[in-house]
Amino acid sequence: MQIAMLRWYEASTTGYSFPAAAGPRALAFDGDHMWVANYSSNTILKIRASDGSLLGSFPTGVGPQDIAFDGAHIWVANSGNDNIMKYKASDGSRMDIINVGSEPKALVFDGGSIWVANGGDNTITKLKVSDGSLLGVFPVDAGPTALAFDGTNIWVANEEGNTLMKIRASDGSLQGTFQIESPRSIVFDGSHIWVASYENNSVARIKASDGSLLDTYQVGVNPVSLVFDGANIWVANSGSNTVTKLNAPDGSLVGIFPVGNRPYDIAFDGANIWVANSEDSSVSKI
Repeated sequence: MQIAMLRWYEASTTGYSFPAAAGPRALAFDGDHMWVANYSSNTILKIRASDGSLLGSFPTGVGPQDIAFDGAHIWVANSGNDNIMKYKASDGSRMDIINVGSEPKALVFDGGSIWVANGGDNTITKLKVSDGSLLGVFPVDAGPTALAFDGTNIWVANEEGNTLMKIRASDGSLQGTFQIESPRSIVFDGSHIWVASYENNSVARIKASDGSLLDTYQVGVNPVSLVFDGANIWVANSGSNTVTKLNAPDGSLVGIFPVGNRPYDIAFDGANIWVANSEDSSVSKI
């Protein structure tokens, strides 16, 4: 449960691969299971993290683009229906369908609310976890594609606008806008925001307190997703079918690992890194 709530430990590097449905694009860990959102088959899968056993497949809306865990429930962003769905993590039963903005692409949980990045209308939506009620809609820059929470603020990666925005979670007020080219994914390591720059084949490390750029590191081709394991930053590179492991304190290269075709998302289960391979209907476990 601590890992699912983003309290991390070192990962191992033993490789496995498990079948998924068509177009796996997003991953979320619930403390025991890895959940996979399959964009092309409109399903989510529940996989036992310890051995990769498939425990369930559940229908979603059209084009599930992201998935998140709030401690008890699984949330899914359906980009083709402009809504999100809430499921019980215990048995996969659907609890709610909530309309949001156009083309929801990313989700993040801040401890009390679910935030949704709406890529089609350049907004983010804040929902109350307990009942899905609307708490606010806030404008952002063009093409919001990723979200992260730093304990106080929501960070938004706007890929088309080439910006990173810092928004106070309590009231949605804008705390800063920072220029960065083609930001596709963001993650918080406890002190810094890491941003994957899709077109530049690089990852930037940014000071969370003021948004200043500290360093930039080259990774694989077209990095699309990031995760932090407590000591390292892992990067899924969709154009080179690899995962890059960087030492978080200094950005030094630790390793490069082959995965499946077109990795799209990456997650950590407390012992292993998981990768959703979007074009070969599989997930890799490193």
